[in-house]
Amino acid sequence: MSATGTGVVIVGSGLAGISVARELRKLDATVPIRVVTADSGGFYSKPNLSNALAAGKSPTQLMLTLREVLEKQLNIRIDAGVRVTNILLAGQVLETTAGRIDYEKLVLAPGAQPIRLAIAGDAAAAVLSVNHIDDYAVFREQLASPSVKRVAILGAGLIGCEFANDLRSAGFEVDVFDIAPQPLGRLLPAQAAAFMRQHLEAAGVRFHFGVGAASVERAGAASGNIYSLTDSVGTVHAVDLVLSAVGLIPDAALAAAAGMVVNRGIVTDRQLRCRIADAESQAGAGRTEVQVFAVGDCAEVEGFNLPYVMPIMAQARALAKTLAGVPTDVAYPAMPVVVKTPACPTVVCPPPPGVVGNWQEDISVDGVRAVFVLPDGSLCGFALCGTATAEKSALAARLPALL
Repeated sequence: MSATGTGVVIVGSGLAGISVARELRKLDATVPIRVVTADSGGFYSKPNLSNALAAGKSPTQLMLTLREVLEKQLNIRIDAGVRVTNILLAGQVLETTAGRIDYEKLVLAPGAQPIRLAIAGDAAAAVLSVNHIDDYAVFREQLASPSVKRVAILGAGLIGCEFANDLRSAGFEVDVFDIAPQPLGRLLPAQAAAFMRQHLEAAGVRFHFGVGAASVERAGAASGNIYSLTDSVGTVHAVDLVLSAVGLIPDAALAAAAGMVVNRGIVTDRQLRCRIADAESQAGAGRTEVQVFAVGDCAEVEGFNLPYVMPIMAQARALAKTLAGVPTDVAYPAMPVVVKTPACPTVVCPPPPGVVGNWQEDISVDGVRAVFVLPDGSLCGFALCGTATAEKSALAARLPALL
């Protein structure tokens, strides 16, 4: 890092952290930028993990930019393989496994961690989750075994359905378990969910709704399968690999321990500035505010925790301007989420939580068009399946901004 001074320190090298570094470097060619990450420091797109089989991408091919290249491209320093153990707000210091690091402005972008289910059985520890390229490498290594033919997926949400579609495209048998009554239970209305289920089942996915996984045991050699999964109603399923995709929880433990306000995620204002429980004492001598920000999956911006690409990029652009000296509020226009399930093309732009209204669904043989309508008749969300996805842009233009 050629520039001098403590500058901006970013914790995390995922999409959020690196996007902040990229956007800030566009605005300021000299400000010192230092990224601290427990990972290798290379850049890849995490959303691509759930459809890499169909895309013909190996874990190595998914890595878009190596750490050394990224450092040169952006004139930044990346401390790879370094964990932050404590944040000292008053002293503007990070305590890490590689020593203390001073900062002038701190950006927290640690992402989120997989939710761990309480599963019994002697093979519970063998249940995989994929939240990182290293996780994906382990997943692909196990898939490559000739004995792996049937995969169980826990969770029929967005990621679970994407993995189910991807695995079926590669010829694996797939069973998906979810305590909800439908796929994408938090995103899709009933008819759109039924359409998606129909098309994924036509592609060979087997859904088990209304049940979860109770235990995973190692099967006997005579069974021909690696594991026995017992669901919550007692049915036993012979499977060869178990993948948990039940969701993520923001990685906010360090922030909470440092005195930042945490709800679901790290609570911020619209400038991504973290709220401090005792801001006056934590700010340090001679400072009127704490220069600590949160971005990405870990951030809860004015009540919104949106772990999707579009809001993360909006955050990165706004935060870069604030870090460069031009305080800027993040703006959230309507941001449709494209679900990567080629067996059933789906786009959803859900209404904000707690909004009162009704879904209106139009169903055809080729698709479902669902719009969420407020009492005054205005639109506040939509879900499109099949050929109806062609209306994505037109409907998004009619929706109000979230922020």
